[in-house]
Amino acid sequence: MHFLEHYYNNIIKKDLINRFNYKSIKKIPKLEKIVVNFGCKSFELKKLASSILSLQLITTKKGMLTVSKKPNLLLKIRKGNPVGCKLLLTKNLMYVFFTRLITEIFPRIKNKQLIKKHFFTSSLTYNIENALFFKELEKNYLLFNDIKNFQVTFVTNTKTKEELCFLLDSFKIL
Repeated sequence: MHFLEHYYNNIIKKDLINRFNYKSIKKIPKLEKIVVNFGCKSFELKKLASSILSLQLITTKKGMLTVSKKPNLLLKIRKGNPVGCKLLLTKNLMYVFFTRLITEIFPRIKNKQLIKKHFFTSSLTYNIENALFFKELEKNYLLFNDIKNFQVTFVTNTKTKEELCFLLDSFKIL
């Protein structure tokens, strides 16, 4: 068991029960998965290959390509063309990546304007403009210098925005 999972089970759950008065243990919100995403605005094989490789270096898990569902005339993208790549992290890998994000990546970002937060009812998305804050990508700058639009989405099973804020603030990511 990862120490963040242990922290959630022993401390955060009790805080949530005391704050929101849940009738059932199954209704207590939890962090379900983390989605890591790189988006490319154009269909270039070099950018797509470097983004998939960067996902694999960052998370030690293989990513998958995302394809466009609709054609976009402004970006010159046909339906079915690859437009980015994403990766779902669950269970232990989720907590390992989450720990790394809190301890290494967020403290390295000095200018907080490089991070944009987007709240939804059950998820929080961080848009990071530059992915070179990871040491693996920084070492290979020439290969990964053109990667932009790095997104990290924390998906929970919360019902309200207040629950989401309390849960994520308990994990110290707000």
